[in-house]
This record gives sequence, structure tokens and C-alpha cells, in this order.
Amino acid sequence: MDLPVKSPVFGDQKFSYRLETNNLSYKLCSKFDELKWVFLGKTQNKPTKFILKEVTCEAKPGEITAIAGPSGAGKTTLLEILAGKISTNEVCNHVFVNDRPMNAKQFRRLSGYVTQDDALFPLLTVQETLMYSALLRLKGGAKEATNRVKRLMKELGLEQVANSRIGDGSNNKGGISGGERRRVSIGVDLVHDPSVVLIDEPTSGLDSASALHVTTLLKSMAVNQGKTIVLTIHQPGFRILQLLDHIVLLSNGFVMHNGSLQFLEQRLKLFGHHIPHHVNVLEFAIDVIETLEIQNPVSINITRRITQERSNNQELEFHGRTTKILNSPFEEGIRKEKLLYKLELGFSLLVLLSCYLQQQKDCQFSCKKEEY
Repeated sequence: MDLPVKSPVFGDQKFSYRLETNNLSYKLCSKFDELKWVFLGKTQNKPTKFILKEVTCEAKPGEITAIAGPSGAGKTTLLEILAGKISTNEVCNHVFVNDRPMNAKQFRRLSGYVTQDDALFPLLTVQETLMYSALLRLKGGAKEATNRVKRLMKELGLEQVANSRIGDGSNNKGGISGGERRRVSIGVDLVHDPSVVLIDEPTSGLDSASALHVTTLLKSMAVNQGKTIVLTIHQPGFRILQLLDHIVLLSNGFVMHNGSLQFLEQRLKLFGHHIPHHVNVLEFAIDVIETLEIQNPVSINITRRITQERSNNQELEFHGRTTKILNSPFEEGIRKEKLLYKLELGFSLLVLLSCYLQQQKDCQFSCKKEEY
């Protein structure tokens, strides 16, 4: 994939990038298991554990895409795959950047990845921390780095604490607050003005005001600079939810929802759930996530057609049409998936049987050769 990786013009994003996955899967498999399969044709008896299974999602420029779900759903793993941190050889299917397969080495040059746990030096000031990062990442020397750091501190609201030490994160005097510390961590990976920003739990450990401030800054970058922003989030507040454009809801590695917050609310109502007034939609969806069906293109079209029927107030024909919609394409898709699974299983058994027979044949040939 030939991506434009020239140094972008600060304050004016020259290029925009759309990320997309199509039926992406990722499983745990150690190197020892791979060697056993290659040389011995043996696998462990325990079933393969998939961290992600047939994940289809996208992140558009100028929008914030949030990956949500309960603990252990695969949020951070999906974010690392989108950031190119996990080798494409270990992933089934590709991540696409502007409809082209990702080249991880090139993509890391034009993107910024912020981990959940920061690695800041406590004795450095905010300005010194950003300056060191700018000097290492930018090619224009000290003058360009100084100008970039000044603009970045103004953009992140860190001008007042520019000369304050980072601190060790405790309540000791002289350190910056948790929200400011999180903004510094984000700034360290934004000094080269990346077009794509991926952040793991940007609001984790922050109070509601600081979390809202950080999310508002990210929203401003997405809208004003056209950046593609992807983040993971656990339990966002109501005001933060209003800033999110696209939500990917995961559960046990499967995509349970891929779309807007309004579409998620429609799906919950379709399945007969009543959302309490004091609970936001995403928090309620995580609580009842087991009742949602795994989302795929067929189920998306079904939900939209059912919602359209309801909006037209055709109450008399609604139940009959709902049954008809659910029984035709969806059940047919399930039957095809089961048939494909059986075919794949049968083919695998034939391959194993062929390997076993060939091994027995070779063993008998070697024994006869020794007798002679």
C-alpha cells in the first residue's frame, strides 16, 4: 500500500484516512502450537480461543469512533490491530486504509497511538516532555519543534502548566493533575500532527469534568482538522456519549453493534428493552448485551427495515411483516453458515486422515527397507 507519508502541514490536514475491517479474526496461538502443527500435524485438544471473531467496522475522518464493551471483550486488541501493533500475519483478513491493505510500517508514520498507561518522566516539565518528543519526531530542528510545542500546548490547554513538573501521579505538591497528565500523554503522540489518532481508554481514572474536557479536545481535533480518531471506552457519561459519532460494541470478541448511538437505541427497543431515564443508552446496552444478536450486514438490514415499518405507523401489519423479515434472509444465512462450517470441518478431517495414512505408508516403507 502506497500511502502519502509526507510531513503534513500543521493546522491544515492535507490527507485523510478511513480505516476499515471486514470479517477480521484474531486467535491466541503460541509459537509451540504452530511448530507442532507444521512438523507433527498435531494440535492441542483444547478449543482455540478467539479474541476477535469476524469483526467488521470502520472509522471515518472527521469523526470519533468509540470501541466499547465489558472487560475482556477485545477492545484493546482491536485497537492494537488497527494501529498496526499486531503483525498482519497473526490476523485473519486485513485492515484496510482507504480501501487498501494496511502497510503497518508506513501507517505508524502517519498515525499516533496513545496507550492507557503513560510513560512520562516525573522530573521533567510539561514543555520539556513535549519538546523531547518533538525533537525526536520532527525533522525541522529546534525551531520547528519549539513552534509546534507552543501550538500544541495551546490546543491542549496546557499553557498554564507548561513549566510545572509532571510528578509521579500522587497527591504530592509540584505535580500536575490527572486530567493534565492525560493530555500530556496525548500530546506526546501528537507532536508530529498525525492524521489518525488511536487512544486506549483516554478517560480512564479521570473525574467526569476532566474526562469531558479530554473528549471535547479530541472532538475538536476531529471536526476542525479532519483527523480520524479511534478510542476505547468503558463507561462514558451522558455528555461524553453526545460527542461520539460511531460506536462499535464488542462482547466476547463479536460485534454486537456497529453504528450510531441512535441506531443502538432503536435496536434495544426492538428487542423489547425499556431504557430507564437515569441510565444512558451505551451503559444499558452493556448490561443487557447478551440479549443482542451478533451484528452482521444481514441483521443490520433487518433492523433497519423493521424500524422503518414502525416509523410508518403500520401497526396492523407490523407483527406479520416482522415475522416474514426475520424468517427469510436471516435463517437462510444461518443455514449457510452451518453448512460452510460442516464442509470446512469435513475437509480438515480429510487432510488429517491423508497425513496419517501417508505417515503410516512411509513408516512401513522404511521398515521393509531395513529388512532388506
